[in-house]
Amino acid sequence: MNQNYKLLISYDGTRYHGWEAKPDAEMTVEGKMETVLARMAGHPVKLTGAGRTDAGVHARGMAANMFLDMEMSEEEIRSYLNRYLPEDICVLEVKKVSERFHARYNAAGKTYRYTCYCGPVKPVFDRKYVCVLEREPDVARMRKAAAYLTGEHDFASFCGNPKMKKSTVRTVTSIEIARNGPYFYFTYQGDGFLNHMVRILTGTLLEVGYGMRSPESMTKLLDARNRAEAGYLMPARGLCLMEVYYS
Repeated sequence: MNQNYKLLISYDGTRYHGWEAKPDAEMTVEGKMETVLARMAGHPVKLTGAGRTDAGVHARGMAANMFLDMEMSEEEIRSYLNRYLPEDICVLEVKKVSERFHARYNAAGKTYRYTCYCGPVKPVFDRKYVCVLEREPDVARMRKAAAYLTGEHDFASFCGNPKMKKSTVRTVTSIEIARNGPYFYFTYQGDGFLNHMVRILTGTLLEVGYGMRSPESMTKLLDARNRAEAGYLMPARGLCLMEVYYS
């Protein structure tokens, strides 16, 4: 009998073409995992992720689920996967769940973090995980702008997919902007995020921090529903999916 399993996964997305397996892209996180799962099970295994991360984006807490008919324990499955997966993908947890559990449809929300660096020397060992800023932004101005962006809004101006046909309304529960020495952390929690949304939000907030926009202009920007009105698309390397929430 097929058992449904929930997986908690972390990965360094630097060398991958995103999470989702694609026919024309061999290097995807989902593709690598399904290859190892097929070897373990002796037949193809479909892995369903909680969402899709873009090429170069990282994850500390991606969730996924799969159905298996095997005698192996959860610990044995995790051990097998970690033994044969590349060193930049790790399965943190394997847990039996109900047949009805679906990693994407049952997700109640996600937390993403974008990390920037602004210091006198190059961040050699963090270079794959931060975006280097040429000058320091004003955190107080960015926090003021972030307050206009929290809540339920139509985030069409922050959507990187111009052909988006589904609703672009999302609820952003919180946007926290913190500084620790030369590091700037933008943490977003919400019920869902559009294509490139977090990276565009961060680029727009940085423009506020540099005095290129006013915090109050966020209201007009949301009303515009026009990607061309929003800010810069930040590089993928600074973005990390921190957690997927389930009710």
